[in-house]
Amino acid sequence: MHPVISASGHNHRISSVFHLPEFPPKNDLKLWSLRYASRLLMLLSLALPAPWLHAEAVADQPPGMEKEIKAIIAAQQHPYLKRSGFLNRAEDLENLYKIARYQPLWLGHGRSEKQIVDALALLAKASEHGLSAANYDAEMLQQKLPEALKLAPEAYNSIALYDTALSLSLLRFLHDVHYGRVNPQGINFNLKLRKKKLADLPTLIKDSLAQDTVSQLPLLVEPKLKQYQKLKQALAAYRRLAAESRPYKLTLTKTIHPGDKLPQIEELRQFLVAIGDLPEDKAEDNGKAQKTSLYTGEIVEGVKKFQYRHGLGAYGVIGKETAAALSVPLTQRAAQIELAMERLRWLPELPAGPSIIVNIPAFQLWAFNALGRVDADMLNMKVVVGKALKNQTPVLMAELRFIDFMPYWNIPYSILKTEVLPKLIKNPNYLAKEHIELVPNFGNEVKPVPFADNSIAQLKQGTLKARQRPGNKNALGKVKFIFPNQSDVYLHDTPANALFSKSRRDFSHGCVRVENPQQLAEFVLKGQEGWSKETIQTAMQTPKTQHVVLKKPVPVLFFYTTSFFDQHDSLMFYQDIYDQDPVLQGALEKPADLSDQLLFISNGPEPVQLVR
Repeated sequence: MHPVISASGHNHRISSVFHLPEFPPKNDLKLWSLRYASRLLMLLSLALPAPWLHAEAVADQPPGMEKEIKAIIAAQQHPYLKRSGFLNRAEDLENLYKIARYQPLWLGHGRSEKQIVDALALLAKASEHGLSAANYDAEMLQQKLPEALKLAPEAYNSIALYDTALSLSLLRFLHDVHYGRVNPQGINFNLKLRKKKLADLPTLIKDSLAQDTVSQLPLLVEPKLKQYQKLKQALAAYRRLAAESRPYKLTLTKTIHPGDKLPQIEELRQFLVAIGDLPEDKAEDNGKAQKTSLYTGEIVEGVKKFQYRHGLGAYGVIGKETAAALSVPLTQRAAQIELAMERLRWLPELPAGPSIIVNIPAFQLWAFNALGRVDADMLNMKVVVGKALKNQTPVLMAELRFIDFMPYWNIPYSILKTEVLPKLIKNPNYLAKEHIELVPNFGNEVKPVPFADNSIAQLKQGTLKARQRPGNKNALGKVKFIFPNQSDVYLHDTPANALFSKSRRDFSHGCVRVENPQQLAEFVLKGQEGWSKETIQTAMQTPKTQHVVLKKPVPVLFFYTTSFFDQHDSLMFYQDIYDQDPVLQGALEKPADLSDQLLFISNGPEPVQLVR
């Protein structure tokens, strides 16, 4: 007699003992083999989850289970879950159980309890990813677990309910980690749609169960951007700080300059140390040397670093803006990081190679040689963006295809109507003074027409247009970077360079003015035949307009996030100049399953993305 082989199913506590037949007589080998294989298959049916059984074994499973699971999927309603309807996750749930031949994924095998506990741990720790465990019914599933593990094998409905509830919650969690929870188009984030689905969530879950790696699932679906990974680490740090540190609030009666007395100097020192803007060893040395409440030394340097990280003038002077920023609760900073992580999930898979990113509330542009690389030497410059809340620069994704050196400024009708025409009516010499000419249509080769008695009427009607000639007074400066988009915005030079010295730089009509246009032109034209630093300088000094077509377009992203790691690896917080954070926060407070139809390009032409 062969050794006893024992297997137990966790959900129904069945223990079966199989006595394999004696080794057969010489003429009975085939019969013995058939019996051996049959009993071995029965052992496997208890030892492994249903999805990985052979078809013959699955066919022996009770038909009642398949019926119950299919009924739940077809109903697209789940009585266990707070968000009972799952119309937008029904396809994923169907595909997941189709792989499993409509048998339980979690219950009914030797690893049931361990794998369920691993899955519930992911849902319970959803906050580590900037998500809420309450949205995935983690507490309810944990409470029902002991009873679920004891269910009799014929309790088809109860087994199906728990098994599908856990699967659905996990699908929702992974979908949110990968794609985000909010449709960006619905809040005017006009990002490109994804070309195809790269994350097959049902297969990822199936494979993780087979390999017993459920706990690693989030790593497979979260954004791979280094920016996202760093924000995730910062979220944990700020959550810990918020829990361990006392709330700090700075009350001022006057502006504090270096050398002034500050009664709250010790509390300020402790706060700066806690958030990492003042090294602890320097704080201790300063504290020993300073017996008074004078605001000097390393404390001033710590405040300067804080000001830099919060988009303020880093002068060390504590005024109303700095005091307000110092008094923001750390829980609110953690919330800013959560919003930044959500926005990064919306980005489709971006191409490798050169790219340009503008973070609107940061008033900064970064030019990347390799997307996602954080490099202190990469091109970075200040920008001026659209004025809040009147002329907001839109969030968009496009491709930079052209450069105009010494460009015309084609004056938009809205600016012509509200700014140019009133001045022209008051002063007939306004056009000549501002180097503005009239044209029947826009175009570099279009010839101007003279001003006539009916010109103002034609300008009002839009049948005549106005443009500013190239030169030192031109609003676009000496170079314009063109990436066709529905909002008709672009990057450009400016003669108003004094604006770059301000810490808050929202002054434009919506386009983005760049601080170092020549450097940006060198970046964009790098490697293109006929263009060098010298030829670019010449083009920016030659009166005639020169239109350059790029051989390889450069991706451009106008983004909006109030929390961001800069090229020096500093965690930055910016003022919410367009009041976008409350809009996103409000949307997140209404949890819903995001439809895949909103994320992917359909088989037809890509939909036009308008700015509302």
